[in-house]
Amino acid sequence: MSTAGFCVIAFMLTAYVLLDGFDLGVAVIAPLVGRDERERGAAMASIGPFWNGNEVWLIAGGAALFALFPRAYASSFSGFYLPFIIVLWLLMFRGMSLELRHHFPSRIWREFWDAAFTVASALLIFIFGVALGNVLRGFPLDAAGYFRGTFGYLLNPYALLVGVFALGVLGLHGATFAAMRIEGAPGDRARRLSSQFFWIVAALFVAVTVATFGVRGTPGAPIVALLGVLSVAALAALAVALRRASAPGAFAASSAFIGALMASAATAIYPFLLPAVAGSTGGMTIFDAAPSSAALACALVVTILGSIAVVTYGSFVWRRMGGKVSVD
Repeated sequence: MSTAGFCVIAFMLTAYVLLDGFDLGVAVIAPLVGRDERERGAAMASIGPFWNGNEVWLIAGGAALFALFPRAYASSFSGFYLPFIIVLWLLMFRGMSLELRHHFPSRIWREFWDAAFTVASALLIFIFGVALGNVLRGFPLDAAGYFRGTFGYLLNPYALLVGVFALGVLGLHGATFAAMRIEGAPGDRARRLSSQFFWIVAALFVAVTVATFGVRGTPGAPIVALLGVLSVAALAALAVALRRASAPGAFAASSAFIGALMASAATAIYPFLLPAVAGSTGGMTIFDAAPSSAALACALVVTILGSIAVVTYGSFVWRRMGGKVSVD
């Protein structure tokens, strides 16, 4: 049952990266595809119906961690208080940018919030990438499973590299979404930008893979190697779709690439929720962090029902508002 809970949380975080990932990516590339206020407004309108609902997956993932693995929730939220506060402020600032941009007919006002939207989104992606890098690298934990490092410890070279990789991957994901959803010149620029981002992501993918072998060693479980092969296959499919100028195909391949990366990361750390850094003992597994069987079963049922409700709502929004956006 603990494994089922681990899979549910991995699914929620993957859904968050896939869905909020494209609107974070659109925010990062908005200054590059929109050369005036109207074109940047079209980029923001392309994610307008989705971004708020996409963030629900992040909140749901945190709530599921609290319900399914309360010890891991307590340890992570107390040990990484400052990064969580920074993420919270960036999420708030990003939402404010979208809501306040249209409130005054001033060019300076709109340009300020456009810049704030891009910077906050880029920092969010980078911080999430650094967090994932640290999870893969492991933490210095005491016997009770609490973090005994410093904030500076989290900014190690490997985690920073994963943060840059995340910025590239979600920038590419956002560009494929914008190319698929926006008509006219901004959509054409997004299509060209996707091809440029592809080579940056491919180079970073090789660098991160080699660095991960150095941090965690070569994968022992065959499924980790299989997921690595799937990641390469998805990247190749993305290259083919970009060459054929197929925007829906490129977005689907980008989604498959991200899904394979997230599955690889989850499989690599299983059964740990908070792995210990290599060379040290300890780490918190799903079995250490789970509550009683009855409480876990109850939380699992509620979490799965909640996930079904979110998927249903998201599907409805996509069906009703998934059409093209024009500059006019």
